[in-house]
This record gives sequence, structure tokens and C-alpha cells, in this order.
Amino acid sequence: MSIADNIKAIDQEIARMCKHVGVPVANPRLIAVSKVQPKERVLAALEHGHRQFGENRVQEAEERWVSLKKEYPDVQLSLIGSLQTNKAAKAVELFDEIQSVDRVKLARALAKEMKQQNKTLPVYLQVNTGAEPQKGGVLVKGLSELHADSLSLGLNVVGLMCIPPSGDDPSLHFALLKKLANQEGLSKLSMGMSGDYALAAAMGATDIRVGTAIFGERDYSG
Repeated sequence: MSIADNIKAIDQEIARMCKHVGVPVANPRLIAVSKVQPKERVLAALEHGHRQFGENRVQEAEERWVSLKKEYPDVQLSLIGSLQTNKAAKAVELFDEIQSVDRVKLARALAKEMKQQNKTLPVYLQVNTGAEPQKGGVLVKGLSELHADSLSLGLNVVGLMCIPPSGDDPSLHFALLKKLANQEGLSKLSMGMSGDYALAAAMGATDIRVGTAIFGERDYSG
């Protein structure tokens, strides 16, 4: 199947799942994760008409999207990977939203850069729902404090994001993220990837991040 066919199939499966369970979000936003993918695959998605993309690293996004955004100015680019504070300025310049805010130091750096660049980007707070020490994200017990601090800094916090631990039942983490979002009064849920996007859609995801199921396996040897 072509990349265009992959996108169509994913959209159709998401729509079927949402209809089947009757979730109110009938059309979650499909973010195509272009991390480490060759340019021709990304161009195939763009030529199909897809405009929502996600990148994990600022440097790779800069190398890929500075030129492509000139050709496709309606692309919406989400940062979905961990962000160092010294890359905050470039992230605010390049991206349309940040989905991985997980500490107040980063929130402070982003708020400062948005003010300097006269931008107000939507941000998501990343939650480490599995309390994994090697993974980014605020722990559940620290979420409310981070949310309050982010709001006090003037950030436009719109939702929560999580990446469930490999091997865990993702539904437990999706349910927890939805519960936390409700508690915090947030409407956006960024959850679900190539292996569980239909489940995420059924559980109320508003944003689904899919890479391999769209573009094929990544080649890290280059």
C-alpha cells in the first residue's frame, strides 16, 4: 500500500472505531510522525494533502521543515519529543505547538521565548503515566502544580500527552490521562501511536501520533 492508502486506511479505522463506541470526538487529529523518515515519504504524505506532522527533535525539524513549510505553508507542526531548555527559542520559532512540556523550567523558558517572539503556541503537558525513570513527562502527583505554574507563566495549556510503557495495557494509561485531563479542566488528549491508535480513538483521543503505520519502518542506519 502507498502512504496515501495508509493514511486513508487509518482515517477510516479511526472513524469506524469512534462510530462503534459512540465517542463524541468523531475525527481525532492524525499527526504523522516524520521522525527519521526519508524526504520522499514525507513528500508523498504532503502530496496526498496531509498537513498535520510531528517531530521529536528540533534539529531534525529545522533541517526538514524550514524549506518544506515555504512550499506547504499550511502545514501544522507539533513537537512531540523531549525538549531541552536551550532549544526553546528554536522550538518556538519552528513549531505550531509543543506537546512535551514536563517541568516548570521548560515552561518558563517557553513562556519567555513566546513573549520575545510575540507568539502564543498551544502547549500540552506530558504526563509520565507509568512513572518510568528513563522517560520524560511529569509524574501524576506533580501534574496539578505544573499546570498551575504553566498558567501563571501565561502559557496556553490545552491538553495532556502520554506515551504508555512498552508492554503495558495502553488502555489503563489512556483512561488515566483522560481522568487527569478532566480533573485539570483540559479538553485535548494526545495519546495513541501506530500500535494502538484505534484504541486511543475509542477512548477519546483528540490527537493521535502515528509514524510507522503511515510511513513504514524507520531506518536508523543512515
